[in-house]
Amino acid sequence: MSPEIILNKEEIDEVITEVANKLNNFYKDSDRIPVLIGVLKGALPFMMDLIKKLTFDLEMDFIQVTSYSGTSSTGVIHLKKDITTNIKDRDVIIVEDIVDTGLTLNYLKQYIQLNYSPRDIKICCFVDKKPLRKVQLEPDIVGVTMTQAKFLVGYGFDYNEIGRNIDYVFVPTKKQLEEWDRKLKNN
Repeated sequence: MSPEIILNKEEIDEVITEVANKLNNFYKDSDRIPVLIGVLKGALPFMMDLIKKLTFDLEMDFIQVTSYSGTSSTGVIHLKKDITTNIKDRDVIIVEDIVDTGLTLNYLKQYIQLNYSPRDIKICCFVDKKPLRKVQLEPDIVGVTMTQAKFLVGYGFDYNEIGRNIDYVFVPTKKQLEEWDRKLKNN
């Protein structure tokens, strides 16, 4: 059985272009320089491709949190790396690969607001997986909205850190997951 392809390379590029156009339109006449904060590790491919299509001045930083184990969220969020840029009274765009339960982004938005007092926080995500939402949180800019709760791998999405480097998004088969588990046990 082959994996179900959700987005191929061309479709990913189209989504990124649409997201970039929305951001470019929003900031085209702004005299402010927003700070894009990428959520490591998953958002890295999306953010790197996105910034190449942005036409406004920007700064970048990264934050890292964990909440996943295997194919599901644990619901427990751990901050592993904090930002280093001064964002007080700045426009911030949190760039995330996926919003599913919303717990991580809800935590990040509150954490950044309470600790750094930015002027504005927007959330930009590659995929919004609505069926798994546990908190009231709506991203400001969404690339793709999914209406089914499928587990995704590729283009930043991972299974226990495996698969982020694959240049398309797919639903892994049970056989693929078993093979990855076997390889992980050998490490």
